[in-house]
Amino acid sequence: MDFGFVDCHCHISATEFQLDLQDVIHRTRQAGVKTLVAVTEEVEEFPRVLQLQESYPDLVAPCFGLHPLQAGGGPAQRSVKPRDLDAALPHFYSHRERLVAIGEIGLDFTPWCAPTQQDRDDQMKVFIRQLDVALELDLPVNIHSRSAAKVTIDTMRQQGECFCPIPCRCECSNFGSLPTGISRALLHNFAGKPSVALEGVKAGYFFSFPPAVCRNQQRDKLIRQIPLEHVCLETDSPALGLHRHERNEPANIAVSCCYIAKVKGLSPHTVQLVTAQNAYRLFSRASQ
Repeated sequence: MDFGFVDCHCHISATEFQLDLQDVIHRTRQAGVKTLVAVTEEVEEFPRVLQLQESYPDLVAPCFGLHPLQAGGGPAQRSVKPRDLDAALPHFYSHRERLVAIGEIGLDFTPWCAPTQQDRDDQMKVFIRQLDVALELDLPVNIHSRSAAKVTIDTMRQQGECFCPIPCRCECSNFGSLPTGISRALLHNFAGKPSVALEGVKAGYFFSFPPAVCRNQQRDKLIRQIPLEHVCLETDSPALGLHRHERNEPANIAVSCCYIAKVKGLSPHTVQLVTAQNAYRLFSRASQ
């Protein structure tokens, strides 16, 4: 069965698409994309992504999440704060049946983005709380991990664990259940070391790469070492396209597919088919 392409991480609700959205959607369908896993970064985006799902129910698969960096990359950009999550949490629960994942969430410890220990601590608090929500709602997570690959994977693997007798009998959040960490995750635009990625593979996680990986060969070794059964496709549009200063679109998903196929010595069709199967296994609510 040919599933078509699945863009596992895109920002179709971004303002960059508002003026010509219908044209973007048309090109997306023409390119053979069957599903857009539509992540959000701030609570203000939540209504927009739900509206898009209503307009394109066969295409848009919505996610709710708070990105580790708030205020859209402009001069007011800052690390996420626990108070930001307070405003968002009710929406996770009231729309739980419509969500396919929690995301975009994670950590961004890039020095100029999170210069203080307080910034990093705040990001971690918000990240852990959103991981808890994902476990509670039985949803996968769509992950940002810039300059924080190892700590992100370690945190996910440890989240929800306890060391009590099985089943747990203490007063922790695992009372009456088996200890478990996050088992379903996509690490988008992953740029960590191959050894760190392989720890994620052991945990059952998936990794996706946007068209921007074609700009140089820096991640070829990483792509080669991650088994195809743990790889997904993404565009991260409108960002991370083939050309740095041009708007990216979901229709460019084939660029990622062909590049991964080239690096791995496989046919593009094989990569397209296996990555789509991976995507629907991970984001089961989005499967057709």
